[in-house]
Amino acid sequence: MQIKAPDWLLPSILSTTAGAVDVIGFLTLGGLFTAHITGNLVVVAAHYVTGGFSQVGPLLAVPIFMAVMGLVTLASDAFVRTGSSPLRLLLLLQTALLAAFLGIGVGFGRFPDADSSVAVFAGMLGVAAMATQNVLVKLALKDAPSTAVMTTNITQLTLDLSMLVRSHGNADELDKVRRRARVTFLCVIGFIAGCAGGAALEIEFGLWSLTLPVVLSAMTLPLGGVDDRPSGYAARRDSLFRNSTSNEGSSITSAAGTENPTPAQ
Repeated sequence: MQIKAPDWLLPSILSTTAGAVDVIGFLTLGGLFTAHITGNLVVVAAHYVTGGFSQVGPLLAVPIFMAVMGLVTLASDAFVRTGSSPLRLLLLLQTALLAAFLGIGVGFGRFPDADSSVAVFAGMLGVAAMATQNVLVKLALKDAPSTAVMTTNITQLTLDLSMLVRSHGNADELDKVRRRARVTFLCVIGFIAGCAGGAALEIEFGLWSLTLPVVLSAMTLPLGGVDDRPSGYAARRDSLFRNSTSNEGSSITSAAGTENPTPAQ
């Protein structure tokens, strides 16, 4: 079943999911950020100063996040070559990982030692789920803002609102900015709502609160057809690669021009 949904709906639900997973992981796993991976570097530094946070989870989060993103991207490419879109598959994988996170959490209860092997394993399931979400947003959702990195979203939203206030640019460009600002704003609100809801549920129900992000992720499955075009996925993947290599080439050319300026005639 495919549902033709507004372009803001899927990113908003994903943002709410990420906010809930992030705050629940932080509260139950010794300060582990499952979605805001950069925050784990801060936690590691704080641990060595105060000794008050988990150590193993935040240390593993970054390499696990990168490894899962790489594997999911390679698997998605293979899936696209069969003529199918990876979006629904990635949403299903995220839901399965979150359900496993919930199962381990509920099965073993609260973790008095966030550095125990079970606690770390549970946390890495959450990290893997959020890595999967980052891949699907980046490669399978057209022009979608980040659903887990609110610093980037707030920066983009501020720039877009400033442009709309000045009303500079042609009508088509302003319309594009207006649409992007709307989706970005809803993602920010969704993330905040997920954080608030996840924190409130964690206080009352402990790790059973992970039911919220699992349900939210499951709700996205019927929306997996909103961009169900393998060619669109491949185009965005290739565009990201071209932009990366183009930027590198421009930097090299610029540097070469600076080191070897053309003599004046």
